[in-house]
Amino acid sequence: MNGFYEQAVEMLEAAKGKKLLLHSCCAPCSSSVLEFLLPRIDITVYYYNPCIMPYEEYEHRLGEIRKLCGILSVPLIEGEYDNDEYLRLAKGLESAPEGGKRCENCFYMRLKKTAEEAKNGFDMFCTTLTVSPHKNAALINEIGSAVASETGVTFLPSDFKKRNGYLRSIQLSKQYDLYRQDYCGCRF
Repeated sequence: MNGFYEQAVEMLEAAKGKKLLLHSCCAPCSSSVLEFLLPRIDITVYYYNPCIMPYEEYEHRLGEIRKLCGILSVPLIEGEYDNDEYLRLAKGLESAPEGGKRCENCFYMRLKKTAEEAKNGFDMFCTTLTVSPHKNAALINEIGSAVASETGVTFLPSDFKKRNGYLRSIQLSKQYDLYRQDYCGCRF
């Protein structure tokens, strides 16, 4: 066990009264993460995912996170859809395997933007990306820690797939009638 779950719980216990900006990759992944975090800390969701293509898919997923935040009465900040920036970061890496350097660049881009947004009144930031069994939580946490060092905003490390987090996201998606996509969003 890598201890990210336990580390997150300890940090949250010490963060009473603080504000967390939660990067959301999608509503289904956010569902179980919000269920875990809401009793522990004041949260605002930040939807920033310029990697999602086509734009209609991005809009569909944005609609679903709006729906979930409405159901749970959680504030939502909608980030800019800067697909050109994502494509610039992915240039030359189009055929890289899932989880490779292209994904690493994408994680960095989204976490850096989240940390920059968190400077506007938040004490820490985190991401829902670690709930997916297809994402490397250790890598995401390493990137999040590096971004925290660069920006001066505290990063909450996590592995939200632990303790049946991913399974719970499936259950909650059914409960809330959320659209569950069949790909991460990147056309590559």
